[in-house]
Amino acid sequence: MIGILRTGGYVPPVVVDNTAIAEWSGVDEEWIRSRTGVFERRYGENDTAASDLAYAACIDLLGTDRAAWPRISGIIVATSTGDQPQPATAAILQDKLELYGVPAFDVNAVCAGYLFALNTAAGLLDRGLDREGAVLVVGVDMYSRILDRRDVRTVSLFGDGAGATLVGVVPEGYGITASRLSTDGRLHPLVGVPGGGSARPLDPGAWEAGEQFFRMDGRAVRDHVLSALPKLIEQVLGECGLAPKDLDRVIFHQANMRMIEAFIDALGVDPARVPVTAPRYGNTGAASIPITLHEAHLERPLRRGETILLAGVGGGISSGATVVKWY
Repeated sequence: MIGILRTGGYVPPVVVDNTAIAEWSGVDEEWIRSRTGVFERRYGENDTAASDLAYAACIDLLGTDRAAWPRISGIIVATSTGDQPQPATAAILQDKLELYGVPAFDVNAVCAGYLFALNTAAGLLDRGLDREGAVLVVGVDMYSRILDRRDVRTVSLFGDGAGATLVGVVPEGYGITASRLSTDGRLHPLVGVPGGGSARPLDPGAWEAGEQFFRMDGRAVRDHVLSALPKLIEQVLGECGLAPKDLDRVIFHQANMRMIEAFIDALGVDPARVPVTAPRYGNTGAASIPITLHEAHLERPLRRGETILLAGVGGGISSGATVVKWY
């Protein structure tokens, strides 16, 4: 069986509160608070890249004493805001960690990316990747770099951060017990950055049109997610013979507090079992699930045998739900 062995996390030091968002967007602070449930976000400093945040999260996980590090078999980074279009941010992270030779690559399922990366790591370990070692699975995003600060619909929600997990072999009966991943590509126009790729290079006209900025049709995304994700969760719980009441903790993607509250109602789970980081960090993209898992573990350590649901959505529209028996 493959499971999560350790967690780590990092958020950058610059705090962006709702006063700043109101000044940028021209929208009242109370509107921002009531619509999003977000009070603060963290932004990386100007000389910081996604790989820097990822490195800090990995050091939080591994420690500063390299001699005590476990054997690392691979590095998978989930991000949609990497250091540069190529090479993979995972390769840059590998260089910073000096873990040369192991496979290192990125996964982009936007905010659902961590779940896709986690299951990719599990599949590689199941298929013979060095099982004596473990895979670093990192979710990192820096949405501060791609936000139009005048657009309150996006700038009010997103922040920067990184979460890291060590994924490896655990005893039978523990680890990932069921998982479902899904993408509905018909909805890809709802979330994304239109410019900067081969379809729409960032020429002067694209810059003037603001195509370098992140865009989202929030209402359409919400309607789809509140229909699709509960069904996906129902399927994955059914595979395990579980009901929502059997879950010890539920780690949702931290889209915003109103969305999380809607998920709690739809799932019928006790809110006390649903840790949240959105009020103080906002939506950290692919980092939100591993950051929230890490902070939940710090606040109230996960105990062996606890049943945890990880669930989230991202651009694409991609969705994922994974049940983990903690070891």
